[in-house]
Amino acid sequence: MTVPLPTATTRWRCTLCGNLTRFDVTRSSKVVEYVHLDLAGEPDVEEREVVSETIESVRCRWCNAVDQVELVDRPGAGS
Repeated sequence: MTVPLPTATTRWRCTLCGNLTRFDVTRSSKVVEYVHLDLAGEPDVEEREVVSETIESVRCRWCNAVDQVELVDRPGAGS
């Protein structure tokens, strides 16, 4: 089950326990990074562009429920 990302007017909520703040998110990303190596060979990512990203699952940190997350309106989002 794919869970949509929250927006400026929505947020996640666990349907089992009501959690609104703590989630473990498993995602797959395809990115392009500009990596700068210093003279010692230590890498530093200076730019990162996300080409595509998919959320595979969202697990509630409070009750450990998997894929029981829904999108709900944020308070004051309609104002």
